[in-house]
Amino acid sequence: MPVVLDALTPDDAAECARLEALLFPGDDPWSAGAFRAELQAGHPYYAARAGGRLVGYAGVALLPAPAFSREPAEAEVHTIGVDPVVQGHGVGRRLLHALLERADAIGAVTFLEVRTDNVPALALYRSEGFEVVGTRRRYYASGADAHTMRRDAATHTRDPR
Repeated sequence: MPVVLDALTPDDAAECARLEALLFPGDDPWSAGAFRAELQAGHPYYAARAGGRLVGYAGVALLPAPAFSREPAEAEVHTIGVDPVVQGHGVGRRLLHALLERADAIGAVTFLEVRTDNVPALALYRSEGFEVVGTRRRYYASGADAHTMRRDAATHTRDPR
């Protein structure tokens, strides 16, 4: 079934929260209110839909470069989640591409945190030009560590999948 990306809406918040609880049960999953707050703050969030059903979501915060500064713009991937039923079929990669296009449009260096034991996510991020720049001990509510990863603007190559 084809997957379509579009804008995440406040009406999607409850389903996002349900997927969060499924995907990140011990790591303080986001509530529906947290998703609504991100949308209200104006952060770009995307939905992946298959047959009209939400099967993934992703969001990024964008911080333009300060005026009259040599500092680059920055972006921070806040979340990416994909329903286990469709994992491994490129949905996460497509969502990440949508976020990176927004970051690249402002020339942003992009950062994210990912569990050190999330092998599929680490492989995805590395394949898109991210590098580990640090480790945050006990970053998640479960006590799991996270890698902080960084990617320069528009330096990655895209997999056409």
